Amino acid sequence: MNLSIVILTFNSQKYLHDVLQSALFADEVLLLDSGSTDETLNIAKTFPNVKIVTQTWLGFGKQKQAGVEASLNDWVFVLDSDEIITEKLKDEIIATCKKPKHKAYTVPRLNYFFGKPIKRCGLYPDATLRLFDKRFAKFSEDDVHEKVITNEKVGKLTHHMLHLAYSNIEEFINKQNRYSSLNKKSNLFKAIASPYWTFFKIYILRLGFLEGKAGYIIAKLYAQYTFWKYIK
Repeated sequence: MNLSIVILTFNSQKYLHDVLQSALFADEVLLLDSGSTDETLNIAKTFPNVKIVTQTWLGFGKQKQAGVEASLNDWVFVLDSDEIITEKLKDEIIATCKKPKHKAYTVPRLNYFFGKPIKRCGLYPDATLRLFDKRFAKFSEDDVHEKVITNEKVGKLTHHMLHLAYSNIEEFINKQNRYSSLNKKSNLFKAIASPYWTFFKIYILRLGFLEGKAGYIIAKLYAQYTFWKYIK
């Protein structure tokens, strides 16, 4: 296939075994670590085929691009340390890399919040560009909410990966608070108005109410994130 799977880690022990296990079909699995102090590296070392590279944190965009550039193969799949490639997606990636029709592909994600898969709230299929030929695409340099930039036509894979996003509310709050600091856009009017629109959009327009308690919490906390982003 000539495929490298690149995974960024920093204290990522929670799901790492399953993440790496799902990636072993690739020709190369490259783990780019930014100074983990938990069991992340020890877990990675139990997989003989995983290549470990260390890199001081550069921000999400530059860090992911550093991982892409350190990989050996032209075709790259960038996987987060809380994402798992399903068997159906694995088969689709293999088939695509053997006979690619495009230079880049988006991949759907099934997000899990508090142990529950969420298909409403605007969170599915949550397609993101992850599989690409690095000769024709690269990551933006954004510190957060980075994206892959390409001038090529982008294809779509149909099978999703699993994103184990947040296992509890505290984890959700802490991560969104951190992201809002990285993505702050000080604007008092938007800080007042945007949270109400965000909640209405997620909970009503995107049918979050059908997800029960989880849907309400997701809408409420994303509204809070919007407030933090514009008030900081």
